[in-house]
Amino acid sequence: MSIGIAQVKQVIGLRGQISNCIFYQDEQTIVYPAGSNIIVYNIDQKTQKFIPNADNSVLTTMCVSQNKRYIAVAEKIANKPLITIYDLHTLRKRKTLTINETNSTEIVSIAFSPDSKHLITQTGSPDWTLYYWSWEKSKIMAFAKVTANSQTNATVTQISFNPQDNSQICAVGNSILKMYRYADGILKNIASLKQESHNFVSHTWLNEEKLIAGNDRAELFLVQNCEILMEYKLYDIKEREIVASPGNTSNEETKQAVLPDNHSVNSIIHYSKGFIASCGRGRAFLYEKNDDKEFYKKIRELKIPSDQASNDPTRTEEQIILSMCISPSEETLLVVTDWQQIYQLIFSNIDIGKSEHAEFKYMRHSNHHGSVTGVDVCIRKPIIATCSSDKSVRIWNFESGDLEIYREFSEEAYSIALHPSGLYVLVGFSDKLRLMNILIDDIKQFKEFTIRGCRECAFSNGGHLFAAVHGNVIQIYSTTTFENISNLKGHNGKVKQILWSYDDTKLISCGMDGAVYEWDTITGKRTGEYVLKNCSYTSVGISQDAKNIYAVGSDRKLKEISDSQILREIDVEEDDVIPMTVALSRSGRMLFVGTNKGALRSYKFPLTKPTEFQEHIGHTRSITRMKVSWNDEYAISSSEDGTIILWKIQDKEGRGAKRDKDIGWAEEILITKTDLEEKNQLMNDLRNRVNELKTENEYQMRLKEMSNADKIKELTEKFIQEMESLKTKNQVLKAEKERSDTKHEQEMANIYEKHNKELQDLESTNNQKLMMEYDKFQDLQTKTQKIQEDYERQLTEMEQSKEKAINEMQEHYENVIHKLNIQIEKFKEEINQQSKEYEETKRQIEEDCDTEIIDMKTKYEKRLKEQVEINEKNLSEAKNYKNKNSKLVLDVEEYKKKIEGLNESLQKANNMINSLKKDIESSKKEIQERDDTIQDKEKRIYDLKKKNQELEKFKFVLDYKIKEQKKMVEPREMEIKDLKEEKTKMESELERFNKQNNQLDLINKEKDAKLGALQKELKDERNKKRKAELELKQIKTDIHNCVGYIQDPKLLKETIKNIFEKHVHDDVVRNC
Repeated sequence: MSIGIAQVKQVIGLRGQISNCIFYQDEQTIVYPAGSNIIVYNIDQKTQKFIPNADNSVLTTMCVSQNKRYIAVAEKIANKPLITIYDLHTLRKRKTLTINETNSTEIVSIAFSPDSKHLITQTGSPDWTLYYWSWEKSKIMAFAKVTANSQTNATVTQISFNPQDNSQICAVGNSILKMYRYADGILKNIASLKQESHNFVSHTWLNEEKLIAGNDRAELFLVQNCEILMEYKLYDIKEREIVASPGNTSNEETKQAVLPDNHSVNSIIHYSKGFIASCGRGRAFLYEKNDDKEFYKKIRELKIPSDQASNDPTRTEEQIILSMCISPSEETLLVVTDWQQIYQLIFSNIDIGKSEHAEFKYMRHSNHHGSVTGVDVCIRKPIIATCSSDKSVRIWNFESGDLEIYREFSEEAYSIALHPSGLYVLVGFSDKLRLMNILIDDIKQFKEFTIRGCRECAFSNGGHLFAAVHGNVIQIYSTTTFENISNLKGHNGKVKQILWSYDDTKLISCGMDGAVYEWDTITGKRTGEYVLKNCSYTSVGISQDAKNIYAVGSDRKLKEISDSQILREIDVEEDDVIPMTVALSRSGRMLFVGTNKGALRSYKFPLTKPTEFQEHIGHTRSITRMKVSWNDEYAISSSEDGTIILWKIQDKEGRGAKRDKDIGWAEEILITKTDLEEKNQLMNDLRNRVNELKTENEYQMRLKEMSNADKIKELTEKFIQEMESLKTKNQVLKAEKERSDTKHEQEMANIYEKHNKELQDLESTNNQKLMMEYDKFQDLQTKTQKIQEDYERQLTEMEQSKEKAINEMQEHYENVIHKLNIQIEKFKEEINQQSKEYEETKRQIEEDCDTEIIDMKTKYEKRLKEQVEINEKNLSEAKNYKNKNSKLVLDVEEYKKKIEGLNESLQKANNMINSLKKDIESSKKEIQERDDTIQDKEKRIYDLKKKNQELEKFKFVLDYKIKEQKKMVEPREMEIKDLKEEKTKMESELERFNKQNNQLDLINKEKDAKLGALQKELKDERNKKRKAELELKQIKTDIHNCVGYIQDPKLLKETIKNIFEKHVHDDVVRNC
């Protein structure tokens, strides 16, 4: 017994409806959500790492920190907002942030600070509260409600930090563009846009002062300090400067522009040269700075191209770009569309001169953007086939995760089946069942079957037969002759799944009628059945020996059926979980079940009671199909959310797939004769072109050799001339060096004498400075005494002012509490009175309604009797009475609505009471905080009094010492005066000496620098001389050796060429 282990290998798809859903971690790695995971995808290595979301959570928005280390994910769990922060390096959870006191169910926007230490979150309706977090401490530092001044239905769409300031925040939305600043634990609104008529959708900061914001009318606004500097119209190229007055901005004539269906500026990103804004269907606009560097100019339009694999190629151009990101090197732009696609644009590939337009390309491949309705796995090739409600059929390689072939049709595809050889695919469309060839780069139809709305089809394991569901009948066809061999009739409802046994002798089917049938494919007869009418079966699995069948359905049970009897029946414990699909491995050691919650469950197999299973969350919506590869290496699941997940599977003992190494995957492909001929012709043309290029290159090489020989001769002559000139320069430099040495020795002797004199002068001046410092010390002592006196006086004043402030605060808060108590009593009386009035009105209305209903009942019973008697005569009168009856019923319904309205008003009154109670609690908290601060200040005053006493003692001692010092100081004051006069004279002399010393130092430094430079030049010249002599010797020896080949011109030419390449460098050639 074992439980199969399933690990996500690759997720194919994307959750593009989340705001800000794609980011660059580094130049090779991007982060985006898919299924119930955050994908960390390496573009170069094509590998995925996974961060799983919390169970039963709904992802609303996400954000990556500025240092690219952390990702914050906002989720909604049980209608409560939650923020989870993960480390992108370790892929582990770092922090979980919860907001307890909020009525909002979700977070609409989130952003990291520039230093990545703080986080801001914006909740949705009804609170619309902005929270400022220190996320590492899980602490809310401040919060503020973001509302518009005039609009009641104002909503916030995006928030962000100033890129250079952790304390400044911008919030935009419907009639909102506000700046907030965090200071002293408070988020304060420092500025707001005066014109509140714009519905802002997105924004981004351009620098620490300016930002660009986009609205829902294809307009961009350059904003500084909440004032509009410039307006840009994306679909009306005229750009005009806005005068800061409400009259200009509200003028509707200036806003006339031809707008597309969807004209919201959904995303704006900033880069070094300007910004990029996405707007409309399949469009983004590139803006760069003008010459004045104050405003911006639209230089290019970026478009999503048409898809040639689609039945209608222009449909892809109608996608809406929802999110964008740019690589750290600003080389690549990635965009996410509402079709769950990722497109990229490499800026270096744009031809600047050709056009003002540039087109995106798929980053890796296109994804399904609708519910995946069918999945099948090939036996001989590592491929899977999928079809979707987006009318596309795709062939994937499940080992690499790449899309090999993609084709879109005009009708929706309901089901799909792959031939074991991997060369054919069977697809059930709304009008017909089509058998198609899988070519090297296309899918082409070659046979149609008149089966409308085929929801299920499957090839036999041998590939010689295939079964298709036609209504309630299962039809079996030959793959070679396409004849209908047999029709299996018995189901009374829709057939949900058909499954061949491994030896193709049996076919298992299940349906909405609660029946699971076992058919003999040779005779076409039913060999086994199990029927449960109150259950609708959705999926079946079969063991390798075809003895046991496993079925799941709407009764939320997993059943093991053998010989038309239930062997085991396992209940799903959770009330809201329904098993949708079941799949059994070929080895018979693993059983997997897909649920309506998007989870893959691996049950302990063979089945036991109590049940044991492991649950793996992968999808966000119900799993529609699930298959296990033929080698038991992978499980493939598809979902209504449009994602496909490849699971790496093995049993708990670690026994994975064992495939024969000698038998690899089949590499055969199909190609049409015309395609083959075209490719052969292209190859021949290319070969001819290669031969032509070879001959051209040989001719060019000969010409270059001739020109190089001439250059060698010229360079050798120039080299000899330069050698002679260098020799003469060297001799001149030697003579100059000898002169400079003698001068330097004389100057050094003079400098030593001067320095000795200066040292003696400095000793005498320092003695005088010591006397001066002693005088300063005595002055400072007198100053300290004055400061102590001022300090004592200030202490007394502070004590008096604090006592007054404390008394005033106590009186103020006692008055506030008294007023609040009076208001609470008034509100209680009003609530009691309203409740009494409500009960009285309710009782009267009920009594009136009861009496009216009884009267009406008796009245209409009498009238009905009369109508029965004279029904044949007065049919027109009966119609009138029926109309009156319906009017009276409407009156009763109106009375009921009035009662409901009164209930709502009562609820509002209760809510008002609760809010007042909260206000009282908050005011009590404030009073408590004030009391605490008063106690702290009293403690501080007590400490200061203690210090004051100690200072008074110290003052008494100092007074005594001062008196004694004064007695000593008086006779010395005369001496000090004389010394001061001498000191002034000495200071003037000292300044004169300092100036002379500074001048001498400057002269010495200049001479030292000159001497160093001369020594460096001399060294360089000596090195150059040595190198030149060595090179000259080498050239002489090479030329001497070259004389030996004078009889052989070819060898002589080669040796001279070698000598040239050896001795003549690039710098010599450039100088020439």
